Amino acid sequence: MSFTAKTCTLLTMSVFAVVLSSTAAYGAIGDQDNKPPSSTRSGGASGNTLRAKATATQIKVTQLSGSTSGTSPKVLAPVDPNWKPPACWYEPVATPQALKAAVDRLKKNPNSDLVPVTPTLSWGEDLMVGHYEKGKAESGSGDGYENYNLGKDGMFWRGVINADSANDPASYDCEDTLFWQNARTLPANKHAPTPDVLAAYAYDKIKVPETEVELKPAAKSTVNVPTWVWLDKGTFKEVKVRAELAAAGVWAETTAKPVALRLNPGTGDAETSPASGDCSINDDGSIGTPYTKAGTGRTPPCGITYLLATDGNPYRLSASITWRISWQGSGGAQGDLPDGTFETTQDMNVQEIQSVNR
Repeated sequence: MSFTAKTCTLLTMSVFAVVLSSTAAYGAIGDQDNKPPSSTRSGGASGNTLRAKATATQIKVTQLSGSTSGTSPKVLAPVDPNWKPPACWYEPVATPQALKAAVDRLKKNPNSDLVPVTPTLSWGEDLMVGHYEKGKAESGSGDGYENYNLGKDGMFWRGVINADSANDPASYDCEDTLFWQNARTLPANKHAPTPDVLAAYAYDKIKVPETEVELKPAAKSTVNVPTWVWLDKGTFKEVKVRAELAAAGVWAETTAKPVALRLNPGTGDAETSPASGDCSINDDGSIGTPYTKAGTGRTPPCGITYLLATDGNPYRLSASITWRISWQGSGGAQGDLPDGTFETTQDMNVQEIQSVNR
């Protein structure tokens, strides 16, 4: 069977240059008259998700702990540069009744919106009736369905693209045609929304407090005199984010726990304390020890000693918090994900000690 403009439209573009916009919501680049897609194609049909745009997910994200009120929350950067959140996955999008209603609409008005059967592919009346009503097999789609599986317990599933990964070629890995899945089961597919997939999705939504360390001296240090670095207690606490796909009965909670502050003096002419530059986070959420006069001349538990003065161009001191990532999910699943970091920088001027000979 040949795919005509009446029966099928396919979004074709280079996967290396695609920008998925809301106007290209789910794959039809034009209707039967080759008109541009309607800007309303991201809407729903009869309140369900069948006609939702390709990047519209039903995953609900909730921050359970780690308030960031009063701060500028920041997104974590994975320490593993090769780690990426899931680019796509499958979700239940239509009951048998909802799918039948969509096709009935096509029967009454063949010029109405086509039915999206993958994130980038939509079918018209002929294919929809043949495959989902009359049970006709289609190439690449397997056996068909009788009368939309009405009376059976389950839903039709379709791929969803992660909105943050729309330019990633991997977002085209969820192109299985709209398929049936029995209730309370997940597809036997590597892109099924398993707890680890939801955990990785939640990781990408974690926001942590901005790193603002206290320094003494604050902006100008002295050669060979330690600069104390600390953070008040309670500043950094665990952040827990829950991702739940209720329609599939799957959830995961991803926890980011602060474990260390890493200092980088911005020059090789400096020493850190500890020597590794990693200052541990105390049980109360504090880092280091606040400077007091009693600490003058002592080595701080967390700090920097500059060995060479600046020459008018300040050193760029950077401070980054390392967050350890773990997760647990439905069915007793659990695991770890790459550590995350957030880094801030500030200028540090360093002066020589001035003395007067008499």
